[in-house]
Amino acid sequence: MNSVDTHPLIGYSFGDELFQNRRLMRHGPPPLRGAMRILSRVSGRRMRLREPSVRVRENAVEELEERQNFWAYSKPAIILDLLWNLVFVIVGFTVLGLSVEEKPLVPIRVWVVGYILLCVVHVGCVVAQYRRRREEGDAGSGEVGWGSIGSESSGSGGNVGGYGGEHGLADDDTSITASLESAISMFSFIWWSIGFYWVLNGGQTLLSSSPRLYWLCVSFLVFDVTFIIVYVAASCLVGIAICCFLPCIIGILCAVTDQDGATEEEIDGLPKFKFRRVGDSEKVNGEVQAFEGFMIECDTNAPTERPISLVDAECCICLSVYENGAELRELPCLHHFHCTCIDKWLYINATCPMCKFNILKPHDRREIGQV
Repeated sequence: MNSVDTHPLIGYSFGDELFQNRRLMRHGPPPLRGAMRILSRVSGRRMRLREPSVRVRENAVEELEERQNFWAYSKPAIILDLLWNLVFVIVGFTVLGLSVEEKPLVPIRVWVVGYILLCVVHVGCVVAQYRRRREEGDAGSGEVGWGSIGSESSGSGGNVGGYGGEHGLADDDTSITASLESAISMFSFIWWSIGFYWVLNGGQTLLSSSPRLYWLCVSFLVFDVTFIIVYVAASCLVGIAICCFLPCIIGILCAVTDQDGATEEEIDGLPKFKFRRVGDSEKVNGEVQAFEGFMIECDTNAPTERPISLVDAECCICLSVYENGAELRELPCLHHFHCTCIDKWLYINATCPMCKFNILKPHDRREIGQV
């Protein structure tokens, strides 16, 4: 397991969102993982989510965040982001030019200029980070490292975003960039609060004396708040979907993304089992009574039966109890799931969704994380 998430939903800064609202959800959103964890805890009693199932969903959220980080720095997203901020700058300067004769009671014109400057600073940060990621990708192993989410980076579990994990200099640059963005986020929040106070305090008087500046400020403020509400609501919806409909999320990712995990041959090379539920007649024996059923290995001349307890006779991905005759896939870490569930997951990420063991890397059995 990775280290504990340092950005829970309740603790994330509202100011961070005010600066990042123009990034089209660029930075691996704290609300997504936090929302999933809170929802899983709240719904734990009704859904009876056990700790392994919660862990699988947390790892699925991390996978989704890694992919979101990649999508957000793709060329279409960057171009849309730049155009988005360019519209803000053009509209702001246009309204400033048309409102030269307006004399507001509060320095709202200064606030508009500051807001425009924040847009310009944001564009500079995005362009600089985009170029840095592209240079790091070109300096890698010939692949576009900043834009690929391969099984190697996913399997390490310590490099969300898939860049800069092996170079101290890149880590330092990332730390400096993060600190700079945090400082700008705080200033942006303070600046947004000042504008909100001036517009709210000015009221009808400000509207009468400076209608163009008033509506421009209201538009900027409403846009920020609307984006944050939609952003958090979308994160909560995704969290609900991951808690309740994780197989659907995995199926969508498998359909719309490239293969970043194991190949079909590598997946088929993993042992396959059939589940046999213990009958009522077999449960009379006290020794068998502790087991819910047996895993019987397929495609072998001498199949062996492995007992499964009642607690383990459930797929932690789809939350369904193993039915009699269900096909199971066991990973080298000895965690087992429905074939239909785990095969799609391994296609997009060649790691165990429970313990993050990478099935493509040779490991000593003693180093396999048993959870």
